[in-house]
Amino acid sequence: MESYLLAHHYDLITPDGLVTKMDRPFSELLNVEIQIQNISPAFVGFRIDPVHITFNLKSTLAQLGLNAVLQEIDLKEKNAFAMAKVQLQAYGKIALALFDFIQQGSYIGKLFAADPRRKVRDPDYLMRMFERSDRKGRPLLSLAGHKGRDELLLEKIDGRTVAFLPLQNGILSYDEKAILGLLPTLSKALIHPSFRLRTLIQLDQTWIAGTKRQVQENQILLVRTAPLHIRTAFGKVVNEFLPKAVTHTTADVLEPDTTASGDVYELFGSSQEDVSIIPIEFYTLEPHREHVFFTDRDQLQNCLEDSSKLFQAFETAPTPSYHRTAVFIVKGEQLLNLKPKNWIVRDTHKTPFPGLFHPSEQALLVQNYIEQQACYLFLKYIEDGLITSQGILLTRYFPSPLMKRMLLSNSVQRCLKGIFFKTPSLAYGNFFSHEDRSLLLDLASFGIPVYWVDDTTNKVLQYTPKPGKDSGMFVPGPLVDAFIRSTTFGIYGSTLITGIFEEELTALLKGLIQMRSFLNHPLLNENTPIALVTGGGPGIMEVGNRVAERIGVLSCANLVDFRNSNNLNIQEQKQNAYVKAKMTYRLDHLVERQAEFNLDFPIILPGGFGTDFEQCLEEVRRKVGSIAPTPVLLFGDSHFWQQKITSRFQSNLKLGTIKESEWVSNCFYCIQNATQGLKIYEQYFSGTLPIGSEYPPSPDGFVIVT
Repeated sequence: MESYLLAHHYDLITPDGLVTKMDRPFSELLNVEIQIQNISPAFVGFRIDPVHITFNLKSTLAQLGLNAVLQEIDLKEKNAFAMAKVQLQAYGKIALALFDFIQQGSYIGKLFAADPRRKVRDPDYLMRMFERSDRKGRPLLSLAGHKGRDELLLEKIDGRTVAFLPLQNGILSYDEKAILGLLPTLSKALIHPSFRLRTLIQLDQTWIAGTKRQVQENQILLVRTAPLHIRTAFGKVVNEFLPKAVTHTTADVLEPDTTASGDVYELFGSSQEDVSIIPIEFYTLEPHREHVFFTDRDQLQNCLEDSSKLFQAFETAPTPSYHRTAVFIVKGEQLLNLKPKNWIVRDTHKTPFPGLFHPSEQALLVQNYIEQQACYLFLKYIEDGLITSQGILLTRYFPSPLMKRMLLSNSVQRCLKGIFFKTPSLAYGNFFSHEDRSLLLDLASFGIPVYWVDDTTNKVLQYTPKPGKDSGMFVPGPLVDAFIRSTTFGIYGSTLITGIFEEELTALLKGLIQMRSFLNHPLLNENTPIALVTGGGPGIMEVGNRVAERIGVLSCANLVDFRNSNNLNIQEQKQNAYVKAKMTYRLDHLVERQAEFNLDFPIILPGGFGTDFEQCLEEVRRKVGSIAPTPVLLFGDSHFWQQKITSRFQSNLKLGTIKESEWVSNCFYCIQNATQGLKIYEQYFSGTLPIGSEYPPSPDGFVIVT
């Protein structure tokens, strides 16, 4: 199942067709039968009324005096094939001579699907392309360069945008002898569809300034405008706005992937009126090739603000769920109308890598694995320039860290304006690896937002790094600013006991909220939100998150996957219902998870091995200076904490292993209630708390508050 985004050809045109049969009933007419092969399955002509399909003659042939009239067309979508009967009409001596050099196998033009639904309606769609460029610095729209903005006259007529290009004062003519001598060479060149013919005939064209631009019967009039280059749409000459009895040849389509045309136009008919303008209407490209900026997609941005639209979009992803799937979205309508066939699906299998001792084999296996990823083709097509519009990537699983090089490339960074995923890991479910978190930080650094469309919270969470830290969390969009600016309090303690802590924690947090109104400390003031971080599981962690949610404090969690352990209570891995912002960790990075709590103000409750480690970690943080000396509250009976801490502290004192770090003990405060905790905090935030290396240590290894 492949995404419709992956067609190599623009969907309004076919490849060039070649002549297979010829019949010349009159000297000025040549009937040809043209075969067109390898038509993209995305070609719009397969799905619209054939009346809107035209034959677009090569402009080189039109400039030599030919016109083409499509007589009949037979499209075979299943075979990616078309047969067209076309009548070529010759105007002038050069064109009549050219008939003798058109042969079977000559490539003379292609089909164009002028789909009415794709007409550019609003002039602003084009005008906003001025001053913008593609990734190579080429302007998306220019008329004689950027200065031509004022000369491009755009009007909205009958529900479509029409540009009126002013003609230059003069006409083009030929050195007849020279151009006739060039026809045998042109004949050979027509057999090669990729050969650029225009530069050949330009050598024999002469500009005659000041000559009237009047169309003479049985002649082609060549006129010129300033060069119009447009990379975001097809242009097509509109005959109805030309003078009466004047018609443009069917070489009337300006393609978006060339800068060699857009200035010479071929007219025929009979009129005494001086032609002064060339009218052009426009047809949009496929959305992913329009070079449209994300900021211009109002509907898409509105959809992304409605989380239900994203959940619905992911429901269209094909099954089975263990397959990787991805789709690149560039407009709101596309997001709202996703079908399973729009997604790329891959069943990936990662074989063990041999390591650095076998670099060639390692590199090959890694590249093969990268190419198996569902998002690979989208990223490659962005790099190759086949996707030019900015958009978002929807992927069932967070991208493999092995995709980092592609994700952070200049071209992808320019186009990719968001990654939305449903599950962090195919193998580990909702838990991120160390490499995943590293990739998250890199994406954030490069300005690529990442969103978790999370079934657990039923919300869309944005990955948000904490300023000054090497970690972050997934946070609901409305709470991102509060998370970034927040001061973090956190709870360590057992999952097995809760005691009376809920009442005291409620009082403590409410007291801190009130304290913000009369203090002006960098970490506690009326403009700084408060966040509470727990391990996100049951027991005391659930109490903490519940209290935080109830009183309006940002409720956060660092969750770890305990499923690989046979000795721990399985309920520890279950996320409690009160978590709003979170990060997840695999069991093998349990220590790293503890280090990334990054708490400004820890609160430690009675607990077991894990709590002991967390308390020691907070000691080490203050000793080495990775965090400033802030108070740590030890909630509970002082005898309990003496049994936990005092003997170890005094043993270290006796052995001299904490020499000059004894002061760390004055950062820990044993309290029995919220009132005592608020007293410590008020002293700290007002600058009167004796804490830090300038103050003496506490003999118990912590301070007992009375």
